[in-house]
Amino acid sequence: MTTPHSFHIPVMGIAFTIDTPLKVSHLGIDSAISLVDDILLEKLRKAYCKKFEMPYHEINENTKDFRAKRITSYLNLIKELAEKRFEQLKDVTNGYGEGLKQYFDMLPDTSVLKQRFIELTKKNNHRAALQAFLDTNLSMGSIEVNIMTKLDKGNYRKKIPLSNKYNDAHAALRGYANSTLSSSVIFSAGMNPRLYGYIEEFDDFYPDENGNIKKKIILKVSDYRSALIQGKFLAKKGLWVSEYRIESGLNCGGHAFATDGHLMGPILAQFRDNKEDLVSEIHNILVRALSHRKRHVPQFILPVKVSAQGGVGTSEEHDFLLEHYKLDSVGWGSPFLLVPEATTVDDTTLTKLAQAKEKDLYLSDISPLGVPFNSLRGNTKDLEKKANIHKNRPGSACPKKYVAMNKEFTNEGICTASRQYQHLKIQELDNKNLPPETYQRAYDKIVEKSCACVGLGTSALIKHGLDTKTEGNGVSICPGPNMAYFSKIASLKEMMQHIYGKSNLIKRTDRPHMFIKELKIYVDFLKDKIAEVTGPITDKEITYLSNFTDNLHEGISYYQNLFGRANKDLYNNSQTLRVLVDFKSILDGISDHMLHLKEMARQ
Repeated sequence: MTTPHSFHIPVMGIAFTIDTPLKVSHLGIDSAISLVDDILLEKLRKAYCKKFEMPYHEINENTKDFRAKRITSYLNLIKELAEKRFEQLKDVTNGYGEGLKQYFDMLPDTSVLKQRFIELTKKNNHRAALQAFLDTNLSMGSIEVNIMTKLDKGNYRKKIPLSNKYNDAHAALRGYANSTLSSSVIFSAGMNPRLYGYIEEFDDFYPDENGNIKKKIILKVSDYRSALIQGKFLAKKGLWVSEYRIESGLNCGGHAFATDGHLMGPILAQFRDNKEDLVSEIHNILVRALSHRKRHVPQFILPVKVSAQGGVGTSEEHDFLLEHYKLDSVGWGSPFLLVPEATTVDDTTLTKLAQAKEKDLYLSDISPLGVPFNSLRGNTKDLEKKANIHKNRPGSACPKKYVAMNKEFTNEGICTASRQYQHLKIQELDNKNLPPETYQRAYDKIVEKSCACVGLGTSALIKHGLDTKTEGNGVSICPGPNMAYFSKIASLKEMMQHIYGKSNLIKRTDRPHMFIKELKIYVDFLKDKIAEVTGPITDKEITYLSNFTDNLHEGISYYQNLFGRANKDLYNNSQTLRVLVDFKSILDGISDHMLHLKEMARQ
């Protein structure tokens, strides 16, 4: 059964899509749940069991394998509740319900399913025929899960280290594998060979005798090379990647895993032009691996989807990505933060998001992972952090420890945003007797880190009216730069109409094309990297910055060719071409500066 929509809602933060499938899956919309915070999942499971008058049995930390069991129980509950909503929606015993009308109203007018439904209701009012049509043709949105591979902290029991299978990401995978879901797990933040090896232990990830896979694998990748390497690695274990999800390195929300200047347009073109070779090569590896393991070998090449996300904001961009790059789906992330019917954002943060402009959305250094992180100025978690610094007690209490992986001062990992780490790091800094300005820069770098694993989950607790005594009330949020152009808290219907071109939620007329916005962010990122070089430049720095600059030059040439065509699917072509010329001039200046730095290094 085909997916009714051409977009999906990606995972956002830890909690902003934590119950999104319950809100939209019955309408045929795919979405994803983050599996970082089992404590939060358990609190929400309790709340939903109470709301829907279902039995609840607590899974506390004394329960063996509690993290995996919490995740399994929460996913099973969401699946059960979503399926009930879907079955109620399809039930026409007493006529058309509001849910059924909403399902078809959400579909684009070009949808064949929608057109067939309209024709059937015009010709035949026989409810049995209509019920049969609905049962055969309507599908739920996929309830996907997201595992951030880097968050694979080892765990202890009474100070004794546990085996790898109890690591955070391993336990999350096990929790999903043991659930009743038939969907996909999204692996983000790069390759984790040990975690990927653990997938082999679960039968649901392998094809059955008909080539069907109950639990599919989606890889979130930044470029073609990464997709090929990871796809081949998994295929050698008999595991098939069913979807490669390309995400813009910088024009997205959350953590920003910048490429070396490779831009989204050329990357998408490479996937489009090489998809058949990619799939064929990986299929051959898969067949050999499955044969060796004496598992079912598919008699045909299994389906592979390619999707993209990061910065899309108009129906024109949406349609162009689908048609020009032959994508199967486009991810719409940050704009959905302004849709309470789809995501879970507390009212205070929601208002701040709606009012945010470009200056309020910035690439920060607050993440304890040491990766650039998109943030919103003035979020309540930042205000809480500044208050602690002012009281000369920087850092967080670190109640959840999901990012407690630094072993600079301790045998067990601690988080760089924790009060414990920052106290020890500042003590070390005090002993260096640095000049005041140098000391202040180092101090600011230490206390900049913020407790993301708590801050990104608190919004859901506040929204559901749950206790925040342990976490506090500070909320972190991670919208992409695209949020600056959306200024209205919207209904789900309004957002769907915007995506499919029936209306326009963007009132500003100065929004650049998503490709140009990403280019600008990358150029600014390159400038900052060059500015960070304060002493004599090393050969390694020269190579990195030169490659970055060359890749941006290649990307601009690609866009000049793309936007230079008489293409009805691209808007503001002439204006965009002028902007590209300006960026080329900026890069030419950077290239000249790089030559100067090289000459200085040789002397």
